[in-house]
Amino acid sequence: QVQLVESGGGLVQAGGSLRLSCAASGRTLTNYPMGWFRQVPGKEREFVAAISRSGVNTYYANSTKGRFTISRDNAKESVFLQMNSLQPEDTAVYYCAARSSYLTPYRSSSYDYWGQGTQVTVSS
Repeated sequence: QVQLVESGGGLVQAGGSLRLSCAASGRTLTNYPMGWFRQVPGKEREFVAAISRSGVNTYYANSTKGRFTISRDNAKESVFLQMNSLQPEDTAVYYCAARSSYLTPYRSSSYDYWGQGTQVTVSS
């Protein structure tokens, strides 16, 4: 079992940046490929980015590629999402998740553990 806690959300103007953090406790984060998802009310949870256990491989949604960067520091049991050039359509609750299987990183159903989420609001 692993517990995940996100932080770093907030209110930012369009074009600004935020850096989200996800701290893990319980089992070591090294065991898990990780992902970031986001969700707005009334819509399904949407894939944002994912990273392999070692951090060598990263995956992005088309909407975030080139603007967002996922990274991890296994020694600090943490995963990060650097978000640049934010737009109002990026407004959502952002969740980090841990995946214990080798299923596709793009689907929320592949992930076993979730944080409580952190709100990101981008004003125009």
